[in-house]
Amino acid sequence: MPCLSSEDEPICNDADNVSLEDIELVDVFSLRRTSLRPQSFHKFPNETYRQSHRTCPQFSIQAQCKALCHLHDILYRPYFNTQFLDVFDIYLEILYHVGDCIIKAELKHDTPNWHLLNLCLCCFYKLEGEDNLAFEWLATIDGNNSLKRWLASMYSTSPCDDSQTCHSDYWLSRVKVDEFKNSVQTQSGPNDDNWGDVVQPESGSFHCVDCWCNAGPDQHKCMFSVFDETGIFIAACRHWFILLACDMVKSGELAKYPLAIIDHLLNIYGKNGGITYDIGCAFSKTL
Repeated sequence: MPCLSSEDEPICNDADNVSLEDIELVDVFSLRRTSLRPQSFHKFPNETYRQSHRTCPQFSIQAQCKALCHLHDILYRPYFNTQFLDVFDIYLEILYHVGDCIIKAELKHDTPNWHLLNLCLCCFYKLEGEDNLAFEWLATIDGNNSLKRWLASMYSTSPCDDSQTCHSDYWLSRVKVDEFKNSVQTQSGPNDDNWGDVVQPESGSFHCVDCWCNAGPDQHKCMFSVFDETGIFIAACRHWFILLACDMVKSGELAKYPLAIIDHLLNIYGKNGGITYDIGCAFSKTL
């Protein structure tokens, strides 16, 4: 990682004037600014990218580096991506240890399943003496295949496994989801492969298999082998707050994803709840 030269490094002899505002992660894009307080539009490139990536997950590290090069009038170099990525990983670790560990511990927000129990007060906060409802909680679940990620082996001859784990308790791990893989197979009927040759149902009855591909058997929910992650499966309350999410890995919308989500929700909120699903009539047979 390049550093400031002795000629460009700002000198401050008064220790009392130094504050936390003067401490920041320095990367290659800070070399052209020697002030302790640079302009706000590029003072925190890591935070700028973090918020941009949250609103647009397709926004890549390379795009961010090229944008910063244009802002600073620097010729783009491919190694900038690695430098920025290293600094960004450190920045995320700082946010996690300060925000998620220290601050949440002081606020008593670090208890198990805290975010699920306190995310939406309208849905999950019960008053003393409140009458019992037909459904104590409501949620909706669905999958989407927009957020795909290529296999690491597509860019190099040798595969490179991603060993990073998500610190957030919003996400269910792949190991947790795979616990329901075998249970789905044992419940599959012998004629599941004939789902495409169904007889036209009577008027007024459900025929989700004809209308929705994700209502078919798991054997038909395949995905191109070039992808590692093929999308996400989420659960949300009726006020649009995201409750849980899990990655769809090398497959379509298999039954194990909603089963893992529903199992976790039932363990936290109890069994007296209602869940909507676009193929609920077909999925109810799996449950």
